[in-house]
Amino acid sequence: MTDTDYDVLAIGDAVVDVIAPADDGLLAAEGVPKGSMRVLDADEADRLYARMGPAQETSGGSAANSMAGIAALGGRAAFVGQVGPDQLGTIFTHDIRAQGVTFDTPSLAGDISTGRCLILVTPDAQRTMNTYRGASEHLSVDAIDADQIARAAILYLEAYLWDHAKPRIAMKKAADFAHEAGRAVAFTLSDIACIGRHRPDFTELVESGRVDILFGNEDEVRALAGTDDLDAAMAALAKNVDLCVITCGAEGAMAIRGGEIVSVPAVKPRALVDTTGAGDLFAAGFLAAHAWGRSLEASLALGAAAAAEVIAEYGARPRGELLPLAGN
Repeated sequence: MTDTDYDVLAIGDAVVDVIAPADDGLLAAEGVPKGSMRVLDADEADRLYARMGPAQETSGGSAANSMAGIAALGGRAAFVGQVGPDQLGTIFTHDIRAQGVTFDTPSLAGDISTGRCLILVTPDAQRTMNTYRGASEHLSVDAIDADQIARAAILYLEAYLWDHAKPRIAMKKAADFAHEAGRAVAFTLSDIACIGRHRPDFTELVESGRVDILFGNEDEVRALAGTDDLDAAMAALAKNVDLCVITCGAEGAMAIRGGEIVSVPAVKPRALVDTTGAGDLFAAGFLAAHAWGRSLEASLALGAAAAAEVIAEYGARPRGELLPLAGN
């Protein structure tokens, strides 16, 4: 779109990922299912960190990872998220700006630390996430700039940030600003645990017309629709959103728009190292291509290619440019 400064602006968790190899014994001792995501308080985060082996620290957050992916694909991305006045906040701010993403949210005043996600990666490349949100949960409507939102083709919101009242209000206000400016609003269901906590809210959000593009995997879509039948779930959700995008793991992905259903196969990665960020980079590829006016099939294909690239490396963000994938 020629009248925008950004292809996508996202609002989400501003966290630093702390990634370390782990065996199944640590997961069993922690009592967490492999591949799950749980929320920790500060004391729990400190306790788990003490049990982790040597770790790699890198800026993360689901929607922030997606914006880094869009920038790596040659797109124009912006991010809104709350960091604290600490070293991790400085790291997050530096990293996302260095990756070409506009990030102007001031750090939070006070002694609340920047959020962090402790990621345990088992030998089968599965990642189990343990998140302390810290400053992220204090994102308020004051951080929302209506003019900046109006200058983005798509506003992208993540469900991970829905647990707390301040960011929930901020995201709803942002969606209203986007629609007032004639822009599209995308929402990712993020994790089935989020639906378990907020299904009535998410249902109301979708049925209210605030969401134009809905992202989820098969389990998340079934859970939101309240049915085990995927076809029935897709049909139900498609009544309330313009576009529903569903990832299907090794089977690829599909998109439903009106009566049109398009699917693509998964792209085989050059290596399988760490599945952290696969969904985030899929969203990056799809959203970038969609903002550029490409077809549903082409948008799905770019999402699949970007996801395959990130799981071939350690961490949730691309290590370099992904321009060859974008074909720009």
